[in-house]
Amino acid sequence: MEINTLLKTAINALEDVKAKDILVIETATKTPLFEKIILACGDSTRQVKALAGRVARDVKDNGGEVFAIEGEEEGNWVLVDLGDIIVHIMLPAVRKYYNLEELWSE
Repeated sequence: MEINTLLKTAINALEDVKAKDILVIETATKTPLFEKIILACGDSTRQVKALAGRVARDVKDNGGEVFAIEGEEEGNWVLVDLGDIIVHIMLPAVRKYYNLEELWSE
């Protein structure tokens, strides 16, 4: 799946399940492993899990590949590896604590 289509698919899935504070960070100049990170928050562990599931389902339904999903059991922070895009879905307190925006910003 082309990266812009993959990005739109993931963001639309997050918006459909009412994710909050969606942010896309360009990482291509920082690492050769992936091109973008999507950060998003859910209000509860149940919503975080639902957001991750929806992203994975919509990407697969549109011909994309999901390489891994980590953190689904606990649901505080779920990572969805889409290859060129890594999606981090977290509870707000977890996102604030780890502050990935600062880590990956230029």
